Amino acid sequence: MKKKVLVAGGAGYVGCVLVPKLLDAGYEVVVYDLMLFGADGLPKGHPGLTVIEGDLRDKPKFASALKGVDSVIHLACISNDPSFELDPELSKSINFDCFEPNVKACVDAGVKRFIYASSSSVYGVSEAPEVTEEHPLLPVSDYNKYKGLSEPYLLKYQSPSFTTVIIRPATVCGYSPRMRLDLTINILTNHAVNRGKITVFGGTQKRPNIHIDDIAELYVDLLERPAEQIAGETFNAGYENFTVSELAEQVRKIVEEEFPEKAPISIETTPSNDLRSYHVSSKKILQKLGWAPRHTIEDAVRDLCKAFKAGKLPNSMDDDRYINVKTVKQLALR
Repeated sequence: MKKKVLVAGGAGYVGCVLVPKLLDAGYEVVVYDLMLFGADGLPKGHPGLTVIEGDLRDKPKFASALKGVDSVIHLACISNDPSFELDPELSKSINFDCFEPNVKACVDAGVKRFIYASSSSVYGVSEAPEVTEEHPLLPVSDYNKYKGLSEPYLLKYQSPSFTTVIIRPATVCGYSPRMRLDLTINILTNHAVNRGKITVFGGTQKRPNIHIDDIAELYVDLLERPAEQIAGETFNAGYENFTVSELAEQVRKIVEEEFPEKAPISIETTPSNDLRSYHVSSKKILQKLGWAPRHTIEDAVRDLCKAFKAGKLPNSMDDDRYINVKTVKQLALR
């Protein structure tokens, strides 16, 4: 019998890549999502997929969605700093206040495994040559802070019958049917392709990245692992660490190869107030699980270029649906 997985936030950027991978692996999938960005990125009509429009703060509805669910992958949040700052109380209520009640509801419903997508941005600014999972959490914004504060509330429920694991992903990049163009690599590529000019804010900040296919495949992998390998563990999940200026140079080179007619693409550097900088180590997940990413930043940029060529990202410089903070602002969520 196929196991049932609930993906909280499953209609989002990562969810729309993850859900087809889960279905292909034979899982029955329940997507529980506020649908702030719609559900067009999901393979609706698939016999193994159930889509529920629901708020994580609606405890009875969430509890009802957990019937028969074996595992939960928790991606849902008001994501990124600007979206959080629009309405800090609203964001705190979704990202933090309802987190422990949701975890408890999973325990009560007999869920056996809970995978939590935290963030590597919980490390804030660090000069450490390698930021490991033991590094102190020094968040520079409320979004990062509440991601970090939620982690111990999950680990509190770790037990032989409830396996918990925390993933701290690097900045995700690459194409998704529910596209975000407010993430470093995706922004740089969009501007290179459609403006012929890349603007770099700051440039010296180190930013770890991970391809969207890799992070989605990791979540599928974690469902299959023996409990003793992952129970109560926290893992960084990143791949390549570069400064923002180095990323811009890579993007320029690849876009000029993919769109020779757009060369030369210029790079302009301006000051930034976003100081987050850290060099994330993903050695623990390699050593403990033998897991390593397979896709590079170059793969992500080339995938985005293909999507632009295929007309999959219309009005990418102007349409608010690609920018989380603009969409959240328009919806005036409460």
